[in-house]
Amino acid sequence: MDSLIAAAMRAREHACAPYSGFRVGAALEDADGRVWTGCNVENATYGLTVCAERVALLKALSEGVREFRRLAIVTKGAAPAPPCGACRQLLWEYAGDLEIVLSDGVGAIQILRLSDLLPRPFDASYLRR
Repeated sequence: MDSLIAAAMRAREHACAPYSGFRVGAALEDADGRVWTGCNVENATYGLTVCAERVALLKALSEGVREFRRLAIVTKGAAPAPPCGACRQLLWEYAGDLEIVLSDGVGAIQILRLSDLLPRPFDASYLRR
């Protein structure tokens, strides 16, 4: 098993998902090979819930990391689940056309590019006049 998927599986063990029961783990590899992990943390209002992908990304960004190679996301369900729209937007903004590895934690794996999941992203290029 890929070490990045294994790291995401370990991170998923710490998920706080008392409302949905949908536990997610993420592992983000930076350009130096370091791995930043995250798990989803739910809140009763749902709007304050933070996804595993954003936790991993924000941990890395808060430590000064700005270049990334790939992201593994592990869920447990009928099929590997992709990141939500908010996560896709933040990942595009800070990691670009990242390789995304999706796993159901049992054996099914899908490998895509972020551009496959977010084909027409909104980014800073639209803000330039």
